[in-house]
Formats: sequence, structure tokens, C-alpha cells
Amino acid sequence: MNSLEGLKIGWALTGSHCTLEQYMEQMRKAIQEDGATVMPILSASVDGTDSRFGTAESWKKKMNDMGCAAPITKITTAEPIGPKKLCDVLVVAPCSGNTMAKLANGITDSSVLMAVKAHLRNERPVVLSIATNDALGFNAKNLGLLLNSKNIFMVPFGQDDPDKKPNSLLSDPQKIKDTILFALKGKQIQPLVLQYKS
Repeated sequence: MNSLEGLKIGWALTGSHCTLEQYMEQMRKAIQEDGATVMPILSASVDGTDSRFGTAESWKKKMNDMGCAAPITKITTAEPIGPKKLCDVLVVAPCSGNTMAKLANGITDSSVLMAVKAHLRNERPVVLSIATNDALGFNAKNLGLLLNSKNIFMVPFGQDDPDKKPNSLLSDPQKIKDTILFALKGKQIQPLVLQYKS
């Protein structure tokens, strides 16, 4: 398999607002170029925060315009992802440090975290595309836990600005598709650690 055609993808977006545009483009490609069906799942931050990178409503309009289903924004509407087996793969992109920390510690207090928990109960793959300024700081232990968790796969990442933000890690959004394809085979795409150009 080298295409996402026919796949049902749950795509969760969390509060790394500065990267949302890049991830929206990968979502668009999955739908319009590869023929996947995408069900968006929004964290409270993406669902309700206006930032200099875009308003909450503008992000939702973009998703609607590209052919997404109506976004899931509540814990109660995310829970059926598990028992109804609504997704073949669940992607969290971007995955903020806050989401990463809660996931690693079993906290389920948002629509995104419930979606991941519900999907994992079916032993189906979860793909994380991390975007956080503290991945090599307080969150390093959580990254370690997730790297060793069954059915969780990482989009390759690297230090995006080691001089100004030495603890920051950012996944390469363009590698989401290939990571999904490997994850569906139960494999972690390699290499995992990238060298960003300075």
C-alpha cells in the first residue's frame, strides 16, 4: 500500500497554533490527493482560540472547505471512536507538549485524549506528530514513555531551532503520510531523528 485511498483517518489537532497551517495542508492532501476520509478532532485550544496565526472559525472553515466531516470537539462525541471502530488510524498532528504529557500519563480530559484512548482499545495505530518547545526539557520523560508504547508511532522529528530553542522538537509534517503507511503495518518509520538545516 502506498496510498491513503479509502482510509478512515481520525485527525486530531492540538494547540501548536504556529504549525496549524502546515498540518492543514497535509490534511488537504490526504483528502483531495489521496482519497482518504478525514474526521477532525479538535482540542479546546484549537476549537476556541483566536491567535495571530488564525481564528478558530477560520480553521474550521478550511476543514469544511477541503471536505472534512464536522469536527469532534467534546469528550462524549470522541468516545464512540473506540466501540464503533470509526478510524483505521488516528493522527495527532500537531501534538502539543501538553497533549503529549497527558497522553503519556493516562490523563483523559479532552476530546483528543479520549479519541486516542478509545482508538487504542482496538489496538489500532496512533500517529503522533510532535510540535513542542519543551520536548527535551520537562517533557523528555513523556516522549520516552510514548516512544516505548504499543501502537503509538512517531512522525520523524528534530530540533527545529537548537540555538534559540534548545528544548524544542518539531516533526516534519511532510512525513505524515509515510508514517501512517508504516504504522498500518505495525512499523515505526526510520530514521526517526531528523537533522534540520540551521
